[in-house]
Order: sequence, then C-alpha cells, then structure tokens
Amino acid sequence: MRGAFGRFVVFILLALFALPSSAAPLTVAAAADLKFALEDITAAFRRLHPEAQVDVVYGSSGKLQTQIRNGAPFDLFFSADIDYARALVEAGLASGPVRPYGRGRIVLWSTRLDVRRLSVADLTQPGIHRIALANPRHAPYGRRAEEALRAAGVWSRLAPKLLFAENIAQAAQFVQTGGAEVGIVALSLVKSPQLAQEGAFALIPEEWHAPLEQGFVITRRGMANPLARAFADFMETATARSILERYGFLPPGGVKAD
Repeated sequence: MRGAFGRFVVFILLALFALPSSAAPLTVAAAADLKFALEDITAAFRRLHPEAQVDVVYGSSGKLQTQIRNGAPFDLFFSADIDYARALVEAGLASGPVRPYGRGRIVLWSTRLDVRRLSVADLTQPGIHRIALANPRHAPYGRRAEEALRAAGVWSRLAPKLLFAENIAQAAQFVQTGGAEVGIVALSLVKSPQLAQEGAFALIPEEWHAPLEQGFVITRRGMANPLARAFADFMETATARSILERYGFLPPGGVKAD
C-alpha cells in the first residue's frame, strides 16, 4: 500500500510540473546575491525537467531592471530590492504580481582578518586600507551597506577606503582575490560552499538599515513561456524554500535570525 501511495505522489508531482515538450528555453535575470542559491534551485528544478534549458544572467538589480526596460530578453527577474520588481509591474513590463521570495542580510567578510572580533567602527583602523561593497547607486546591497555605515557614524571617515563593485558578487571577489581586506557582502554568498571555507563573517545588525526584501516577477516577455510559469511556481515549493534558507535568506517579513 505504501509503495502504491508513493507512486501516486510522484505522479501528482510530475503532473503539476509537467511541461510541453516544445517549451522554449528560459532566460533569467537574477541579483548577484542569488548566484549560489539559484544554481542549487535550478539544479533541483532540472531534476524534475531534465529537458529544460535554463540560462541565468547575474548582476546588480538596478542594472538588470534597466536592461529589461530597454528590451533585454529575460523571462524572469529576481531582484534583491523588491521595489525594482514592483516598478516593472507598474510599467506594464511584467505579467502578474511580484512574488516575494526572501529577505537578505549583509555581513562583514574577510579572508585575512577575523571580523568576528571587529566592530564596524574598527574599519577605521589604519591597517585596513580597502573595504569592498557594491555600488549604492544601482545595487541594493550597496545601499544597505551605506545605510549601515551611516548608522554607525563612520561613512564619511571610511569614504577614502571604499572600493565600489558593480554588484555584490564582485565585491566578494575583491575580498577573495586580495583587492580589499574586508567587504560588506551578502550572507548568501559567504554561506556558499565555495566561500565558506575561505574566511570569517559577522552579521551587521539589521536595524542599521532598511530591510533587504526581495522578490521576482515573470516579465511580459516570459508570459507566453510555460517554463517561466513552472519555474516561478517551483520557487514556492518546500525544496526551493529550504535551499534559500540554507543560504541565509529569511522568509519575507520573517523573524530575524541573529
């Protein structure tokens, strides 16, 4: 009886996520903080749909949104700032509402210093010459880093040391390659297997900055692509949520995990 029930559950899952054999490739624009988590989610999705072709382009949320406004052929847009996704809905460039998927956190991270023993104020020490962060002009993590440094009263004092990256993944790369002694980067990146063994991190208090509420939309272009709808639905499964949690994302509006 148990075996029959198991086969029934598998049948239902396959039916729910079934795709036409002629489904077009899926092209996703995603905030760089999702790089490792979304790779795992995509791998899990493709286990259900081995025939699916999913291509992901990572970058800063602001620049990706601008590209979509200018006609870039993306079917899904994952933004580290949910307001960028909402703006696409308001502009008529999305098919359907924004779906929140999590809340990010910023951290101090270094491969050379034990930042667990440092406060944000310690970044003013003369032995620290470069601090990497994403550019606040178009990267949500960069804006939250600026807000946190201002809340700590050290933004102006640190200005000569700041090394701005195009996105949060590049900020982590600057630290990883020695271009900066420390970075203010995404928790989701430093919890990845690729970076977790390379350094130490310390959470920056969330009350020092606005929440990093994140969300995604199916774009107007993706409206006719059944693979876009299937991937969007998969993001709301327990599998996808558990992967996001493993990389440090809190549920939208969730309780802080300090």
